[in-house]
Amino acid sequence: MNDEIKAYAKLHKVKLWQIAEALCITDSTLSRKMRHDLEPDLKRKIMKLVDKIAAEKQAE
Repeated sequence: MNDEIKAYAKLHKVKLWQIAEALCITDSTLSRKMRHDLEPDLKRKIMKLVDKIAAEKQAE
């Protein structure tokens, strides 16, 4: 389902809770949403967030 998001986040060493925090939702809410296919717009938004979080981690 949303394995590509999980794999992309893992590749960039970004935790799902960090994505949830950036979306201003709880990690349990994100987990529930990811049980089903996400809308393409939300998938793109999450991928961009992963890039942003990863870049911030590298800048530290």
